Amino acid sequence: MSTPISNIRPEPDQALVDIATYAADYLIDSEEAYETARYCLMDTLGCGLLALRYPECTKLLGPVVKGTIVPNGARVPGTAFQLDPITAAFNIGCMIRWLDYNDTWLAAEWGHPSDNLGGILAVADYISRTNIAEGKPPLTMRDVLTAMIKAHEIQGILALENSFNRVGLDHVILVKVASTAVVTAMLGGTREEIVAAVSHAWIDGHPLRTYRHSPNTGTRKSWAAGDATSRSVRLALMAVQGEMGYPSALTAPGWGFYDVLYKGKTFSLNRSFDSYVMENVLFKIAFPAEFHGQTAVECAISLHPLVKDRLHEIDKIVLTTHESALRIIDKTGPLHNPADRDHCLQYMVAIGLLFGNLTADHYEEEAAQDPRIDELRRKMITAEQASYSQDYLDPGKRSIANAIQLFFTDGTSSEKKEIEYPIGHRRRRLEAIPLLQRKYEANLRTRLPAKQVQQIIERCRDQLTLESTPVNQFVDLFVV
Repeated sequence: MSTPISNIRPEPDQALVDIATYAADYLIDSEEAYETARYCLMDTLGCGLLALRYPECTKLLGPVVKGTIVPNGARVPGTAFQLDPITAAFNIGCMIRWLDYNDTWLAAEWGHPSDNLGGILAVADYISRTNIAEGKPPLTMRDVLTAMIKAHEIQGILALENSFNRVGLDHVILVKVASTAVVTAMLGGTREEIVAAVSHAWIDGHPLRTYRHSPNTGTRKSWAAGDATSRSVRLALMAVQGEMGYPSALTAPGWGFYDVLYKGKTFSLNRSFDSYVMENVLFKIAFPAEFHGQTAVECAISLHPLVKDRLHEIDKIVLTTHESALRIIDKTGPLHNPADRDHCLQYMVAIGLLFGNLTADHYEEEAAQDPRIDELRRKMITAEQASYSQDYLDPGKRSIANAIQLFFTDGTSSEKKEIEYPIGHRRRRLEAIPLLQRKYEANLRTRLPAKQVQQIIERCRDQLTLESTPVNQFVDLFVV
């Protein structure tokens, strides 16, 4: 005789409640978080505008139905598109992530918290334009920065001790969850509506990491976050219209996320939500390289003067790294597209040694034809150093260490060049910010005329000036 299954609905899972309560009610009081969010906004939008140079990105942008213009719709920076907020979120998210050049968060799970800006900016702009049409005040950029801090925090805290990649799921699941919570709150959702929306985000189908790993690495990794953040806007809009949620989306025996997709484990959330992630986020300052290899490229560039005239004398190149880099970007054999190359440790290091620089153009087909790149790759040996792997996970260090040593055919060798913290790390923030500002301006100039660039730079230079700017006015500065 079978035991009847209780149909009594439980209280919402605690993780859903914690996320919703933070998104709806928590007051951010960290000046450092707001200042860092301003730099994050600048850097993220700059990366998006730079991506508009690449046709493989721009072919994916615009309305679903060609020619569609949405009244009071959200604008897409660097373009003339005015779209519904769901489609605009995809467009902005796709631009942001295309070149793998925006900020990064590394822990048990990896990811790019600024990917959430796709949904945040699209919804903030849509709300502002709709409010103005109805005689109401628009949102300000302070509201956008607040939402960014909260989305960073939700994604980053969930990533600290919970590895989705180890069960085969892509980290954009956390973009979907974080964006859903924050966007629902921006749309005026109650705590209960945020719980409902986030429950849908966990229940949704989730991308596999297939497109990030050999032998299938491809350009989906450049639009996956745009897809996630646009889906979050759809779920948020449904929730604020009263669509029901599912209280045990995570814990339901046999049918919940934990049992179906997380191998029966539960999340570890040992740190409360505040503003920790934004304050400690990692910026990609100098070159668009997968972050686990950033310090390796920095090492390679520093060794370029020594090796540039001795390439034919190299016998072997030893790359000492951490476990996560070996699992994600350690590749041999042919590389099939730019997305494959920018996730190959050996390719990035070879470019640094050869040219003393690394740009997005180095991943394109023309640059990849240089036979010296694969010749150097074949001479590379990768090895894990246990202390690097330990310090990577140490919350007091959060290093991303790499080292390179060159061995020559005459029996000599270079010094072992080691860098623990990339230039975008919090420990090197003072060194990084002037470079970030120059990167931002240079990226803007790839898309916008000088007068427009100057207006944007002036608006972003001062914290209070930016924060008080209506969202629609800020976005209009980027329209072409």
